[in-house]
Amino acid sequence: MVTTRRRAVVSAVRRVPVRSARELASSILVRVEGGAFANLLLHHELARANLQPADAALTTELVLGTLRHQSRLDWSLAGVIRGRFGELPPHIRAILRTAAYQLLFLSRIPAHAAVNEAVSLARRYGHSGTANLANAVLRRLSSDGERTLPDPVTDPPGHLAVHHSHPLWLIQRWLTRWGVEETDALCSANNTPAPWTARVNVLASPIDDTTHELEAAGVIVNRTVMPEGLEVRGGFDERHRLVQGGRLTVQDVGAMLVTHALDPRPGETVIDACAAPGGKTTHIAERMHNRGHVIACDVHEGKLQTLSRRAEAMSATIVHTHHADARTIGDAFKMRADRLLVDAPCTGLGVVRRRPEIKWRVTAEQIPVCARVQRSILEGSWASVKPGGILVYSVCTTEPEEGSAVIESFLLAHHEFQPDPVVWPEALGLPVGASALLLPHRHGTDGFFISRLRRVEDARL
Repeated sequence: MVTTRRRAVVSAVRRVPVRSARELASSILVRVEGGAFANLLLHHELARANLQPADAALTTELVLGTLRHQSRLDWSLAGVIRGRFGELPPHIRAILRTAAYQLLFLSRIPAHAAVNEAVSLARRYGHSGTANLANAVLRRLSSDGERTLPDPVTDPPGHLAVHHSHPLWLIQRWLTRWGVEETDALCSANNTPAPWTARVNVLASPIDDTTHELEAAGVIVNRTVMPEGLEVRGGFDERHRLVQGGRLTVQDVGAMLVTHALDPRPGETVIDACAAPGGKTTHIAERMHNRGHVIACDVHEGKLQTLSRRAEAMSATIVHTHHADARTIGDAFKMRADRLLVDAPCTGLGVVRRRPEIKWRVTAEQIPVCARVQRSILEGSWASVKPGGILVYSVCTTEPEEGSAVIESFLLAHHEFQPDPVVWPEALGLPVGASALLLPHRHGTDGFFISRLRRVEDARL
C-alpha cells in the first residue's frame, strides 16, 4: 500500500516535466517504489512522452535493468557513500541507481554521459549539495568499478543475494530446497528479459495466416511448445495492431499451459473463478471453438468490464461475466461446471523476469497469507464442479506453500477429488502427471504451479 509520504513524492514527480530518457526512467522508478507497476507505468509514460524509439528503448532498459539489479547497484553505491545510501531522498536514489546501472552494466554508454546527466538531474531534483554528492559518488564508481561482492565460499547466500539481486530471505528458501547450482540458475533466469510471447486467436484467423502476416511485415516469428503460441521479435507496430484488433493476446507459455491442463471442450460449461484480466478466460473460449458457456467470475467489477470488452473484440461471445467473490461460487453455481479453473491470486514470485519489482515487494510473511486465501477459494468454489468434472488449480509462483501444499491439504479434506494426469508437451521434459512446477531456468516459461483434479463420478455432497 502506498503511504501518504510516498503519495506526496509521486505527486511531486508528476508535476515536473520530463526532458530525457534518463529523467523519465528515474521518475518511473520513484513511482514504482511508491507502489506502481513498472510494466504498466512504462507503457503509459512512454506513450505520453513521445520519445524517439532509441530513447524509449533506453528508458525501458534503465527501468527494468535497474529493478533487476537493484541490490547489486545499492551494494556498490553504499560502499562509496559508506552506508548512507538508504537515507537519500527517493528521487536521488533512483538517479544514482540508473547511473550506476549504466556504468556497471551498459558498456556501450560512455561513462561521462551517464555521470554528467545524473549530476544535472540530481541538481534539478535536489540542490547543489546533492549534485556534488552524485558527481563524487559516480566518478568514484566509474574509476574504481564494482565493489567486491560477498565471498561465494564463506557466504553463499549473501553472494547470491547481491550478485543476482534477489532478497536474502528468498535466496535462503531456494538454497534449502534446491541447493546452490539450481538457485544460481533460477536467479540468473529471473534477471534475463523474458521473450515476447503471444497466443493466436483462432476465432479470428488461422494460426498460419497470422504467422505469415507477421513475417510479411518483417517480424521474426518462432512457434512455441503450445501450437497456438508464438515467440515474436521486432515489429512492434504490427504486433500492437494485431493485439488491439483481438487477433493476438500477449501471454506467457506457462499461462497457456494452464488452459492446456484444463482441456475445455466445445459445448461444455466452464467457470473461471478468478478471471480478470481475462487472458485464460479468452483462451478457454478459443479452445472451445466459441461453443458452450464460459462463466468468468471476479471480485473486481471494473476489471470484469474490461474483460467483457476484450472478449467482444476477440469474438469470444460465449464469455459471460459474473461479479462474485470466488469463495461463493460453489453455492452460486452448484454442480454447474464441467470444468472449473481456479487461477488463484498469489505472491507472483514466478513472474519476476517480467515484473522485477515483485522481488522487492513480496515478503516471507505474505506467503502463508496468500496460502490461506488460496485454500479458502478452493473451499468455496469446488462444489460448482459436476461429478466427473475437472478442477484445475494454478498459481504463478515458485513457492510450495502456495502450490503443492494447497493441493495436498485440499485432497486430504475432499475425497471427492482425485489427481487427474495431464500429458504435457513433450519438449518441456515433464513427466505425465496431475501436477507440474514450471520454472524459468528449466522450462523457459514463467514460474507456475498447475494441478488438475477430477471429481469422482459417485461423489455425494
